[in-house]
Amino acid sequence: MAIKVANNQSLTAITSIPASITGGAMTLLETKTASSSATVTFDSDIDDTYDEYVFKFYNIHPATNATQLQVNFRDGSTAYDATKTSTAFNSQHKEDGSGGSLGYETGTDIAQGTGFMDISVGAGYGNDECLDGTLHLYDPSNTTFVKHFISDITFGYNTWLMTTRVSGYCNVTAAIDGVQFKMSSDEIDSGVIKLYGIS
Repeated sequence: MAIKVANNQSLTAITSIPASITGGAMTLLETKTASSSATVTFDSDIDDTYDEYVFKFYNIHPATNATQLQVNFRDGSTAYDATKTSTAFNSQHKEDGSGGSLGYETGTDIAQGTGFMDISVGAGYGNDECLDGTLHLYDPSNTTFVKHFISDITFGYNTWLMTTRVSGYCNVTAAIDGVQFKMSSDEIDSGVIKLYGIS
């Protein structure tokens, strides 16, 4: 079915979406609230129910200044140590309008690593420096292909606003059945992480 466009080339003539367009619903699966938490773990709702899972971060406040939010994945065992390869870049801008830049983060990427992976560069611990953002995990129950992920985290540090974007894959054929978050140093002082399934 073709979508009709008005004479002025706008979409104002559309009154309904064709029945063949479906999907995209977000189903909230879990909400975890951090409070002086060493880790925040999701280990029961990641299965073959959905082809995509989205984690949303709200006001993640580190207990220690200049620390990174980190993630790791469980691939069927009890450990969060899936082999990962990733790439990362960071954009930043100061409150006074100076210092705008965009660059590759050589210290944030991983090449076939099993340890926890940074998904932000150093965030501050002031009340105006919390982290917010998302992490998408694609087809984690697939046992043929690698499992891709993308994260987008915005946060403050001192007088800087920063955004770190990371993408990569878990280089395993085993299903990913758990995801764990922590700070690179000390605890997650406070914040909320929600897990959604995308249909």
